Parts: sequence; structure tokens; C-alpha cells
Amino acid sequence: MAAGFGAQANALLRKSATYQKRNVRTNICLLSSPIFFCLILLFIKILVDRLFLAGVDFECGCRCVRCCDTGTDANCEELQDGFCDEDQGKECKQYDATRWVVQMLLPTFLQQLVYEKEKRLRMMMKMHGLGDGAYWLITYLWNLLLYVVYMIIFIVFGAGVGLEIFRRTNMGVQIIFYFLFGNCMIAFAFMLSSLFSSSRTSTVVAFIYVFATGLIGELLLKVFMEKDAKWVFFIEWIPAFALYRGLWEMAEYSFLGVYRDERGLTFARLADEGCGMRATWGIFVVEWAVFMVLSSGTGIRRHPLFFLGRFNPATKHDAAHLASPRGSLELTANGHGADGGAAIKVGSAGAGGSVSLTPGEREDVRAERLRVEALGAGDAASLPIVVRDLRKVYPPLDGGKPKVAVRTLSLAIERGECFGLLGPNGAGKSTSINMLTGFLEPTAGTAVIEGYDINSRMDQIYRLMGVCPQHDLLWEQLTGEEHLLFYGRLKGLTGAELTSAVTSGLKSVNLFNNKVGRKKSQQYSGGMKRRLSVAISFIGQPQVVYLDEPSTGLDPASRRNLWDVVRSNKAGRAIILTTHSMEEAEILCDRLGIFVDGQLVCIGNPREITSRYAGYLVFTLTVGPGHEDAARAFVAAMSPNARLTYALGGTFKYELPTADVSLAGVFDAMATAKGQMAVLDWGVANATLEEVFIKFARQIGAETKDD
Repeated sequence: MAAGFGAQANALLRKSATYQKRNVRTNICLLSSPIFFCLILLFIKILVDRLFLAGVDFECGCRCVRCCDTGTDANCEELQDGFCDEDQGKECKQYDATRWVVQMLLPTFLQQLVYEKEKRLRMMMKMHGLGDGAYWLITYLWNLLLYVVYMIIFIVFGAGVGLEIFRRTNMGVQIIFYFLFGNCMIAFAFMLSSLFSSSRTSTVVAFIYVFATGLIGELLLKVFMEKDAKWVFFIEWIPAFALYRGLWEMAEYSFLGVYRDERGLTFARLADEGCGMRATWGIFVVEWAVFMVLSSGTGIRRHPLFFLGRFNPATKHDAAHLASPRGSLELTANGHGADGGAAIKVGSAGAGGSVSLTPGEREDVRAERLRVEALGAGDAASLPIVVRDLRKVYPPLDGGKPKVAVRTLSLAIERGECFGLLGPNGAGKSTSINMLTGFLEPTAGTAVIEGYDINSRMDQIYRLMGVCPQHDLLWEQLTGEEHLLFYGRLKGLTGAELTSAVTSGLKSVNLFNNKVGRKKSQQYSGGMKRRLSVAISFIGQPQVVYLDEPSTGLDPASRRNLWDVVRSNKAGRAIILTTHSMEEAEILCDRLGIFVDGQLVCIGNPREITSRYAGYLVFTLTVGPGHEDAARAFVAAMSPNARLTYALGGTFKYELPTADVSLAGVFDAMATAKGQMAVLDWGVANATLEEVFIKFARQIGAETKDD
């Protein structure tokens, strides 16, 4: 179920409102800071007036005026920086710190954006269906609202305590100027967020930027305004310098207004020769447009030609034509067949039409790849996940070799199937999941999820999928119930349906009783957070669900409960599960694949894999006292290459190579042995999945070391 733009915006707005309500003290401090800044500015003004301008001759550092002796209207004449008398000195403009105060919200805007990117909360929302448009709108409007309230308090209180730049400048001029700069600053923060991955670093850099541009701006503007004004236009393309230019103009006119006892900068005076306010407004508008184009608004970098849509070079594997050296998958232009499902056609690369095989592939992996390449339109339409030759290579670092994270991956997953990915750390499991969920861009190959190509249609895929990431991505200030309400709304749930889904989700993971679901997630244990993440992944009936090590950190009872949740939600959807637990894989997975060193080394259901790749049977025999030698001789005769792995008293455990004896052969031999020795107990079984896993890991590791 997919939510429209309005529902997405509503979900994000309600979540943000709840989150900000929990941070009300921080917001009050932030919005009351202009009062503190105004008092500081007033103190500086009084201090300068009383202590530093007491002399008749004093270099006040501003352009002063002198009354002319002719005429009764006291026309004034502007002078260069220099000396002025006491009366004029007291009226020198005092706006130096204002430029810092107006920009103080930039670090806040930037920190919020980078924090959501750093903690992957933005990507988590996106993977559950939140579109960029809704995120842009709500984030932008919230920042703008915060800025507007901040500036209203600053202007009103500043005018109230006697700061002339606020009292004498026309209010309409101020509103336009500060409003345009606020929008420009928000867009600037959006663009800067794409450059940072750490919220702490971004905050420090933003404060340095605010402070440094305030100092440099004053120096540059004084020099250029007095000596070479044409350069002012160029330095204004840095937002802070454009801000300083506008404040300069308002301060100049306010100073003259005080001396002449008249208004400061008004709309009529915008046409004065040398007044740069209108140019500053225009620069703000252009800067805003440029920053919005350069920014995704989410902190996620986009291709420079993103606005060209499907002609973007980054979407060369679009659903209109997906090709590979061994064949081609072709879909209609919108990623679907004529019947609304995926339409996949198979071609061949060779002149003879034969499909090439990859050297070194095991039979089951090869069969799965050929199955994918042979899919017809009708078959593909019923498959929720089709992965074709997916590959990920990281570029070399410090002169090293490129890192191949995933060599190649081809598989098709049925509806109602749970497919497990097993493998040691660094084998490529999480990289594969990250490519399928949009965290990483594939180096080559593609996948079709419910008919949509991951290289060009992730926005559509996000509306159909649920994700439980490897690490819990939660807002610490929100409760478990509020998390499910938010993600449920993103999936299009409303009213009683939403309430029922949230309640069911909390109950399914044992977070409902004792009002646990109404506690903040920061109060949850690691296991409780994990269970909440699983509940989030299934809310809204997604068609495809990715569970990345969902049982990590759970106690045995909670783990069993979680398995019941997964099994009860398997019908009608495809699930991809990564895990280190062999028991979990055997219980939950209909099929599984073992990943080692970036490649799929086997695929099948757990029973098939153990019987096919173990290469031996596990045989246990317990005999009475005095029959130990007979037991050893019996096993040696049955399987000459048997390997003893355990012996204690009269109990022996052997690994019997399947090349020596079959399961039926063991039963036949034991029927005879019972009459020859005192057999107290015996058993035979295939090797465990864990033993097969270890075997593959060692084997591939040795091959890699030899290479």
C-alpha cells in the first residue's frame, strides 16, 4: 500500500511535531536567544557611547556626516572614515554584531539535516516510502517557521530596546530582506548537508563559517565600498557577504536618519544612486535557486543531470532496456509489462544463441542463474524479486587494489518465500542488501523488484518494501507506538486500520503489555529496539521485506517469538533474511544461499545443501563394555575412510564419507552388527548446516589465499 504526497507530508509533519514537542526546552532556548543577543548589542552601544566617544576628536571607524553652514535645512555631507566630533560620534551606526545574530540558525539547520543523514534516519524514512518532495516541503517549512519566529523576536525586541537599525528602517523593507535571506540560508544549509557525514563536524564548520564571514565581510565591504565598489557585486555571491551588504545599507540610512531626524531606508530610497539593497534582494533569489538545484534537500548526493529524468546517465540501466553479456532483460518504458506486471524478455549474446556459463560455478548456483536468464514475461510477472548479475566493486584506496564486495549475484525469489543469505563477516551479504534497498549503487547488473528496476525506479520500490536494517534506526525521543504510527501513515494506513496495525505490531513483538510501547525508544534495551525494528518492517503489508540480522541481541525466548512473527507474515510476500544463526536459517528459510568472499557458493533449501555439500554422514554408536574393539573394526569395515571425532567409554562418533557408504548402507550394516556386538544405541544423520558453512568458508578462504 502506497501513500500519496499529502499523506506522506501529513505523516512527517505529525512525527516532526511530536519530536519537537519532546524538545520544547531546546526550542524555547533557541527562540529566546535573540533577546539575549539584543541585550548584548544594547550594552555594546551604551558602552561605546559613554566610554569611547567621550573625546571631541575620535576615530569612530564609520562614515560620519557634517552639517553644512549654508541653508536652514541642515543638508548633510558624507565624509570618508575619519574623525568626527562627540555629537556625531554618538550617532555612528552600531550594527557590527547583527550579521552574526541573523546567521545563528545556520548551524541548527545544518546539524538537523546531517544528523538524519548520519544516523540513516532519512534513508530509513525513504526506504519506507517517504518521497523527497514531502521531505523537502516539511523540512523546509519547519526551518522557515523557526527562522521567521526567531527574526520577529529579534526585530521587535531590538526595536524596543532602541537599536536604530530596526526602529528607522521601513518594516516592509526589513521583512523582504530578512525573508529572502532566510530562504537563501535554508537552501544553503540543504546544499552544505550533502558535503558532510558527521553532524558534529558540520556544526563546528557552520559556526566557524558564521564567525569568519562576519569578520572578513566587514573588512572586505569597507575596503570595496570606499575604494572599488564594483567588486562588491562579486563577493555578495557568498550569502554571508550579501547579508552584510544589506545590513550595511540599512545601517547607513539609519545613521543618516538619526542625524537628520527622519526615517532610514524606505522603498522610495531603494532607487537612490549607490543603494545596493535591490541588487542584494536579486542575489538572494538567484542564490536560493542555485542552492536548491545543487542540493537534493536530503543530504544525499544526486547526479548533476538529475533533472533530465530517465535520460540521466546515472539511469543507463533503466527498465526500458536491461542488457548483460549473456542476454537481456527488457521491460516496457515504465518498468512494467502491458498487463501491469514485469515483462522480461530473454536474448542471447552469442551468434549461435547459446547462453555462456561462468567458470567455477557450482551446479546449483549455475542452475539459479540460468533460471533467471530464462524467465519469460509471464513467469517474471509473478516474481517479486529478480536479481541479475549484480556486482559491487569499491574503488582502490591509497594505491591499493579495488575491493570486490560482490562478484556477481543472480537469483529469483518467489512470493511467499523466505530466502536466507548466510556468510561470514565481510562476505557481501549486507552489501547485497544495501544495493537492493538503495543504500549503494551497483557497479554492474541490476535487480527488478515488483517490476521496477533498482537503478532507476527506487522511489516506486520504496513504497512496496519494508526494511529491518542491521543497526536500529530510531528516534530516541519517540515512543515505539509513535514509530509505528509514523511508518504506518507512510504506508497509507489511516483511522481504525492504522490503530489496529499499530496495536497488532506491538503485540506481535511483545511491546504492548505494561504500556512498553508508550515509552521512549531511548529507554528500550537493545533487544526491545530490535523487536521494534522488525515490527516497523512489516507494518503496512509491504510486498518485499528485508531483514538484516533481525535476531541480533535477543534472548532465546524473544528470538523464538520473533521467528513466529516472521513465519506468520511470510504469506503473500518475499522476504530476504541475513543471519549468522544456522538454527534461524533452517527454521525460517525456504531456501538459502551461502556467501563467501563476495560470491554465492551454493543455493537450495537447508536439507538439500547439507546432503549435497557436507560429503559425509555423522554416525554415532554406543556399545556395551568389552565391545569397543569390535565397534572400531565394524566402522572401519563399513567405511575405510571414516574419521573418528569423539570417543568416550563405549560411545563413538564418526564422520563417514558419502563416497564410502550411503544412508541405506548404514542401516543395512547396523542390522547385521546388532547380532555381532552389544549395541546399546546408535544414530546416523546428515552433517549440520553449520558444518557445511564452515567447510565453504575454509575452502574459499584457502583458494583466495592461494590466488
